[in-house]
Order: sequence, then structure tokens, then C-alpha cells
Amino acid sequence: MARHKHHQAVENEQATLDISSLIDVTFLLLIYFLVTSAIQVRETDLGLRLAGVPSGETPHIDPVFIRVDGSGLVSAGNAVHPEPLDSDPAVRELPLLSQWLDLYAAAARSAGNQPLVQVYADDTAHQQRVVDVLNTLARLDIRSVTFTDL
Repeated sequence: MARHKHHQAVENEQATLDISSLIDVTFLLLIYFLVTSAIQVRETDLGLRLAGVPSGETPHIDPVFIRVDGSGLVSAGNAVHPEPLDSDPAVRELPLLSQWLDLYAAAARSAGNQPLVQVYADDTAHQQRVVDVLNTLARLDIRSVTFTDL
């Protein structure tokens, strides 16, 4: 009958782990997520042009005045009596301002002019509310925008 030999494991040897394949998989995942992620448009990429910069053409319409106050109220119209439009700061799309500006821009473009907008932000106005106004202007393709004070 054959005898089985039992070998005792050597206790001095240390177990090793080869992680080079794990590093390769990690880099592949990183590249995959970088390629498939969507880039969010920044406010500096909106292509707004300041109205005071000479461009060779002189617009012949009165600019619209938009006021943003500390409570989040957005008003539009002339500088003396602006019409209150959007008052809820939680609504970032500004639907009433969008409708109002869409009518103004259509009228200005049908007359062959560029729509001009002057924005006044109160000292206590939140920055996000002013960015919401600028996003609305960019969405309606109104590019001649300037900031003003009263």
C-alpha cells in the first residue's frame, strides 16, 4: 500500500498579490467615464456681447431694463416703472420674463434691430438669480447685454 506524504507549509513565505490588472481596469473605467460624461455649459461660454463694445453697427431701439432685487423679484420694462414678472426664487426658468423678452426680441428683430438689455442687480440680490436672468437671455439668443446702475 502506498503511503501518502504530508508536507508542512513553509511559514516563512509571504503571500503576494499582483494588482497590475486591477490598475489597468481602474484606468479603463476612468477613461470610460471621462468620455461618456456630459460637459455642462458655463456662464462664460454663453457668448454674450456687451452692448457698449463698438461692433460697427448702431442699434436703433430703446434697451429693455431688467431689475433683480434682493427678494428674488425680477422686473422688466423701462427704468422708471418696471413691470414685476417672476417673484419666486425657487423657479429658475423665469417663465414670465421669458415670454416678455421673447415678444420684445421678436419685435426688435422684425424691425431689423438687435434686442438690447440692461440688467440692474440690487446689492442684496442673490448671484444665482442674476445668473438665471443671464441664462434666460442666452436661451432667447439675446446677446447685447450690459449691466447698469440706477
